[in-house]
Amino acid sequence: MEFRRINGLPPYVFAEIDALKLAARRAGRDVVDFAFGNPDIPSPEVAVEKLAEAVHNPRNHRYSASRGIPKLRQAVAALYQRRFGVDLDPETEVVTTIGAKEGLSHLMWVLLGPGDSALVPSPSYPIHIYAPLFAGAEVRHVRLGEVPEGGGDTSEVFFGNLMEAWESAWPKPRVVILSFPHNPTTACVDLAWMQRIVDFAREHGIVLVHDFAYADIAFDGYRPPSILEVPGAKECAVELYSMTKSFSMAGWRVAFLVGNPQIVAALTKLKSYLDYGTFQPIQIAAIVAMNEAPEYPAAVNEVYRSRRDALCDGLSRIGWPVERPRGTMFLWAPIPEPYRELSSLEFARFLVEEAEVAVSPGEGFGPGGEGHVRFALIENEQRISQAVRNLRRTLTKL
Repeated sequence: MEFRRINGLPPYVFAEIDALKLAARRAGRDVVDFAFGNPDIPSPEVAVEKLAEAVHNPRNHRYSASRGIPKLRQAVAALYQRRFGVDLDPETEVVTTIGAKEGLSHLMWVLLGPGDSALVPSPSYPIHIYAPLFAGAEVRHVRLGEVPEGGGDTSEVFFGNLMEAWESAWPKPRVVILSFPHNPTTACVDLAWMQRIVDFAREHGIVLVHDFAYADIAFDGYRPPSILEVPGAKECAVELYSMTKSFSMAGWRVAFLVGNPQIVAALTKLKSYLDYGTFQPIQIAAIVAMNEAPEYPAAVNEVYRSRRDALCDGLSRIGWPVERPRGTMFLWAPIPEPYRELSSLEFARFLVEEAEVAVSPGEGFGPGGEGHVRFALIENEQRISQAVRNLRRTLTKL
């Protein structure tokens, strides 16, 4: 039988690591899992309590609104005003999505089609690569560049690569997909960089789509900017804000597309044909999380900062120094020089089998990911110490 859209998908390399991890655990081995960025921090208790209350009301068992109930859209508008100083009209500039992956994928359906193209950072979170492809468009990979020594950002390298990709592309790309702080590389940019890309997009009629998944996960005084803070950004840009990481509500599937009202309206129209929205008790609980637990992202952030420091310090002690990220819940680690004859998948397989440590191979993030592995900060500090001991024992060439 022939299928459409999925035939061109490569093997999902993360699945191989997951299978190795599960096999090892079934054999009684204690694998420390940094492979999947699945938050382990509990969701806000006030949201859990509201969900339990709302689910007992039979009125909430009916179809909801695909664009999100009004108070939910008002709550995210209030959050944007509070957090970023950005005014959003909850009627025209906010639509709720069933997680950011669903929102991005369906957004590409209304922005792109056969004959169109999108510029996407390389490496990249996989859905950023495949969502335009599912829409029938072509993806042009733009090398992100390495995080500079001592931190900083990749703004100059990446912006230059974007300009080069734009100039060489024909037909000209309609969409640029961005995501800062960046998964998997942890690269960060500042508001001045956002200003430059908005100016470029307005000049050339490009739509900017900014996946702001790690809006609230940042360290050492760095504050990730919303692209909508840039004057004039709403003329060309939309942003995806998710409760997954900020409020540790991954399984709840609550996110929002905000910004340009014409683009928001287009996605809203498409979604009216595709779904009836997230289960209404979840929407109600999400309202309570944003309105009554606004400090929760800061508490979540502190957990990730502590884990980041524990893992970076531990890796450095065993001879595997990794740049301390300023954002996201990940470490993007170059494969140590003595092991670079291995591909990232082979190295990740080696770590599971020999060190009982699971990481994500860089090649799973598309072109530009090879030569690295990604650690997700989803294990507590005791488990991090255990992983470091295992790595010290296994990586004997360091």
